[in-house]
Amino acid sequence: MNQIKLMKRGQKGGDDAEEGPGAPELCKRLRQDDSEDGAVDWRLLPEEILLQIFQYLPLLDRAFASQVCRGWNQTFHTPELWRCFEFELNQPASSYLKATHPDLIKQIIKRHSNHLQYVSFKVDSSTESAEAACDILSQLVNCSLKTLGLISTARPSFMELPKSHFISALTVVFVNSKSLSSLKIDDTPVDDPSLKVLVANNSDTLKLLKMSSCPHVSPAGILCVADQCHGLRELALNYHLLSDELLLALSSERHVHLEHLRIDVVSENPGQQFHSIKKSSWDAMVRHSPKFNLVMYFFLYENEFGPFFGDEVPVTHLYFGRSVSKEVLGRVGLTCPRLVELVVCANGLRPLDEELIRIAERCRQLSAIGLGECEVSCSAFVEFVKMCGGRLTQLSIMEEVLVPDSKYGPDDIHWEVSKHLGRVWFPDMMPTW
Repeated sequence: MNQIKLMKRGQKGGDDAEEGPGAPELCKRLRQDDSEDGAVDWRLLPEEILLQIFQYLPLLDRAFASQVCRGWNQTFHTPELWRCFEFELNQPASSYLKATHPDLIKQIIKRHSNHLQYVSFKVDSSTESAEAACDILSQLVNCSLKTLGLISTARPSFMELPKSHFISALTVVFVNSKSLSSLKIDDTPVDDPSLKVLVANNSDTLKLLKMSSCPHVSPAGILCVADQCHGLRELALNYHLLSDELLLALSSERHVHLEHLRIDVVSENPGQQFHSIKKSSWDAMVRHSPKFNLVMYFFLYENEFGPFFGDEVPVTHLYFGRSVSKEVLGRVGLTCPRLVELVVCANGLRPLDEELIRIAERCRQLSAIGLGECEVSCSAFVEFVKMCGGRLTQLSIMEEVLVPDSKYGPDDIHWEVSKHLGRVWFPDMMPTW
């Protein structure tokens, strides 16, 4: 039944392809055979067209299609189809997730490990799935990966593995690839020695490194990456790995201009202490990479913001995932002149009128804002939009955030805001489920 469905799909693809370029004579023969007895000899479908069809098929359908005939099976194993692959690994209990069949994994390792270039592993929260990912990594001794991503759909996953087992598997890829350009290893037990192996073999090619929530990496480890990977363009890490030395290393003449720096500022325990970064270090970064984006995610408690927003910081995208005080938002308007996007999850019951006006005055590049559980008077909000004007390409405000006043109410504010934006705008509605 599956083969019949797929042959029908293939017939549709063949009909579309016969008008395009490539093997017109074979397509003509296909059409002639079809007109004679109503049957199509799919073995005559041009290989380049069949390959394009396979590229659009989901993996499972592609596997079923490979059983139609020998020619289709050969196309199934074409190296071009295996350069980009995502291993989906989960336990039966996680039935809402798809899984890559073990038999297919064996085939890939046996026949296509040397073809893999862009690979990711998506695992659920179980240790078994993370172990399976490490087992596959350990067998990629003939690979030459350009990108590798380890994605946990839920914690703890990789963090529950013995560190030595994980490091051993990852080192296989670091040593054998020698051309990694993109590496995403968030929430893993990667450590300083393994990063040294990474840069020893891939320093000339590494451009993107994402490694937030990696507790075994020290500032010295990430500094080693910055010192040797001069082509690094994008870096994501936790705040405890950020240092003045790292920023100065990224600002050296040898280093390519950084395009994105993402920093997660996360409090594991209430009252946690955070270090501060010198303004001179940020200034060095801006001078070296004047167009770089600094993205900062804050998940702090109210009494932990002391080291932040005292001096000017070149943040461009700012997200507050927990409630943030009126005072902190007031400092944002004073110290973040490069701000492009601001998202505030929650605030207290004191209206943010003055803070929004100050942000509109000082942050002349602001083009996107989102407010969650906050309060803003309708008049102040209209004034904010009027000051920012049409550059506000994204404006997401819950209707409950806007407090009616003598000038504007919830029924007419959208007209005034739309006028200043130059497009139709309505506040977001609270879901009713």
